[in-house]
Amino acid sequence: MGRVLSEFQLVIEARLLGANPFIGVIYHWIGGFASATNFIPFRGIKRWSWEVYWLIQGVAAWLIAPMFFASLLVPNLFGILRAAPHESLEYALLFGVLWGVGGLTFGLAIRYLGIALGYAIALGLCTAFGTLVPPIFHGQIGAIARESSGQIILVGVFVCVIAVAVNGAAGYSKEKEVTEEEKAEAGERDFSFGKGIAVAIFAGFMSSFFAYGLDAGAPIAKLAKAELIANHRLDLWQNLPVLVVVLWGGFLTNFVWSAILILKNHSAHQFTGTPGQNPLRASGTSGDTLADYDPRDSAFERLAPKTLVFNYIFAAMAGVIWYFQFFFYSMGQTKMGKYDFSSWALHMASIIIFATLWGLALKEWRGTSRRTRILVASGLALLIASTLIIGYGNYVKAMQDAAVATTP
Repeated sequence: MGRVLSEFQLVIEARLLGANPFIGVIYHWIGGFASATNFIPFRGIKRWSWEVYWLIQGVAAWLIAPMFFASLLVPNLFGILRAAPHESLEYALLFGVLWGVGGLTFGLAIRYLGIALGYAIALGLCTAFGTLVPPIFHGQIGAIARESSGQIILVGVFVCVIAVAVNGAAGYSKEKEVTEEEKAEAGERDFSFGKGIAVAIFAGFMSSFFAYGLDAGAPIAKLAKAELIANHRLDLWQNLPVLVVVLWGGFLTNFVWSAILILKNHSAHQFTGTPGQNPLRASGTSGDTLADYDPRDSAFERLAPKTLVFNYIFAAMAGVIWYFQFFFYSMGQTKMGKYDFSSWALHMASIIIFATLWGLALKEWRGTSRRTRILVASGLALLIASTLIIGYGNYVKAMQDAAVATTP
C-alpha cells in the first residue's frame, strides 16, 4: 500500500512540474510590483513634458525590452513569427493597438486620481473584463462554473471586484477630506475624483484588450513552446514572442499620440535640453536647483547635460520596469495550468496591491480620516485574499487533473 501511495505521489509531482499555481502566484506578484513601480522613476524627471518622457519610456518598454529578452531566451524568434498564423498575428497586433488607447488614458487616470486610486479603479475594471471575456468568448465559462476549482477561481475574481469597490469608496472619502495643499505636496495637484473616475472607467475597459491580445497570440506561444523544447530550453518563455507582437500594436498607438502632442505643444526641443514641465511633479519647477540648468545659459533656458542624461535614464528605466510586469506575467501564466485565464485577475490584483502600498509610502493618504484608512486597509486585504483564492483554485484543478491522469 505504501509503495502504491509513493508511486502516486511521484506521478502527481511529475504532473505538477509544469503546472504549479503557487509558483505562478509568486511570478504574478513580482510582475505586479514591477508594474506598480514603473511610475516612480517619472517623479525624478525634471522639466520634461508628459509626451516627451512617455515616448522615451515607450521605446524602451514596447520595442527594445521585448525584442531583447525574446531574442535572448527564445531560439529562432523571427522564424517563429514568420511561421505564425496570419490571423493570430493580426488580432494580437490589433488588440495591442486598442490596449494602447487604454494605456494612454490610464496615465491620465493616475494624474487625476493618484497612484493608489488610479490603479485600483482602472485596473479593477480591467480585471473583470480581461479575465472573464476570453473564456466567455471561447464558450468555456459554463464548464468552469460547473467545477469546484472553477467556482473557487470565480469567487476569487469576485473578491477582487469587491476590493476595487472598497478602494473606490476610499478615494471618494479622500477627496472630501484632503486639502488642496496636501494634494499638491503629494504630487496630486490635478486630483479630480469625478473626472478621474470617468477616465479610469474608459482606461480600464480599453486596457483589458491586452488580455485579448495574449489570448489571440496562443498559436504563436504554441510554436515557441515547440521550438524551446526542441532546443532543450524551458517552456517558461513561450509567451515572450506573443508579447513582442501585442506590444508592437501598443507602441503604434502611443507613438502616434505622443507625436501629435509633441507637434501641438512644440515640445520636440525638450529632447535636446529645452525645459518643459513634468505633470507628475508637485509643480513645474519643484525640486529644481541651479545645477539642473546649463551654467552657460544665464536665462535658464537649457537643462544641464547631466540633467538631460538622467531624464533619458529615468524614462528608459520606467519603460524597462514596466516591461518586466509582463515578462513575469508570461512566466506565471505557464504555471497556472488549465485555467490560465485567471492569470489576468492575479496580475491585476497584484498590481493594485503594490500600487496601494506605493501610495501609502508616498503619503497619498496623509490627512485622511481613520475611516478612510480602514477602507484602504480593507481593500488591500481583500486584494491579497483574492490572489490566494485564485491560486488555490488553480491548485485544486491541477490536483484534479493529476488524479484523473493516474486513474487506471
